[in-house]
Amino acid sequence: MKPPKGKYVWTATVGEKGQIVIPKQARDIFGIKPGDVILLFGDEEHGIAIPPKDAFNNIFNFAFQNEEDENK
Repeated sequence: MKPPKGKYVWTATVGEKGQIVIPKQARDIFGIKPGDVILLFGDEEHGIAIPPKDAFNNIFNFAFQNEEDENK
């Protein structure tokens, strides 16, 4: 079965220190480089999600936008 365009599935093994290695193809597709900081979102019912690395700015702005609006 071929996945839909732009959709991927990878596996990763958790090491003794709790570290995982992001597969090379995933790093290449999403431009993840050594030293990059990534976000992990967890949901006990749905699992763990890793949004694109540039999503941090959008999430940060969204989270603090309401706070700034309330202080005006």
